[in-house]
Amino acid sequence: MVDLLWPIKWLVELVLVSFHTLFTAMGLESTSGISWVLAVVGLVLVVRAALIPVFVKQIKSQRNMMLVQPELKKLQDKYKGKTDRDSRERMAREQMDLYKRTGSNPLSSCLPLLLQMPIFTGLFFVLNDAGNNKSGVGLLTQEMAISFSQAEIFGAKLSDTFFGSDLINVKIIAGIMIVAMTASQFITQKQIMTKNQNPDVQNSQFMQTQKILLYVLPFVFLISGVSFPLGVMTYWLVSNFWTMGQQFLVIRNMPTPGSIAHKEREARLVKKGKIKLEESTPEAEVEQPTQRQQPVGKNRAKKKKK
Repeated sequence: MVDLLWPIKWLVELVLVSFHTLFTAMGLESTSGISWVLAVVGLVLVVRAALIPVFVKQIKSQRNMMLVQPELKKLQDKYKGKTDRDSRERMAREQMDLYKRTGSNPLSSCLPLLLQMPIFTGLFFVLNDAGNNKSGVGLLTQEMAISFSQAEIFGAKLSDTFFGSDLINVKIIAGIMIVAMTASQFITQKQIMTKNQNPDVQNSQFMQTQKILLYVLPFVFLISGVSFPLGVMTYWLVSNFWTMGQQFLVIRNMPTPGSIAHKEREARLVKKGKIKLEESTPEAEVEQPTQRQQPVGKNRAKKKKK
């Protein structure tokens, strides 16, 4: 059977071995855990840097989803109560046309994670083969595979898993990493919802999806983390920290118009004197209260004429 992950595994091994060779040349011991952990960190940097265009597209798509919410609400109201097959098909067709026309994608927030899943899987099988003393498909020789598998961090091997070892330190390290992965994913999604959303779309279907993802994605990390080797979890944890930092910079510098983050950015720019605070109601345009004109009697009117 042809190994469908062969290209992914080959690339993973290429990056791992290249960074490991670099750090070994810098003086680190080739069999030490720190040299292999830094190689995994290097793999994260390469993969996430390659995914920056995807992240930019994700941000644009998410903003388009915000802008399209009023039109989507009108479409939902149009077919509200219509449950026949033709109506459902027309609604789905019009909804897809709306997404296509506006360049929006309801699943855009999951795209970077989905694109990284082959990397996670490839790294998992590379480490799994190494744990069984098998050489890789590319540059990872059997000797290097054993070195990677047996490399230790705080007394725990990179090939150890939470349930695969009886050692207390392995369970403690794995538990800390799982909690850190889950928390970082939750914080990343939470800061998007609380600071980078326009209040006008808080009750939209898009926001309901985001609220579901707020708890589903961390739950995925929590459940799957117990079965992953420490080497794979190292990649996952560093990748989550990258995502959290990247999202913080985007929200701070390119917030969604009308969001809390957008108002905070404007306040910072005003404080620095880079923009002027525009008055919402200039004095010249403020409507002054008018006094009621008292009726003028005939005698008083004649006096005024004189």
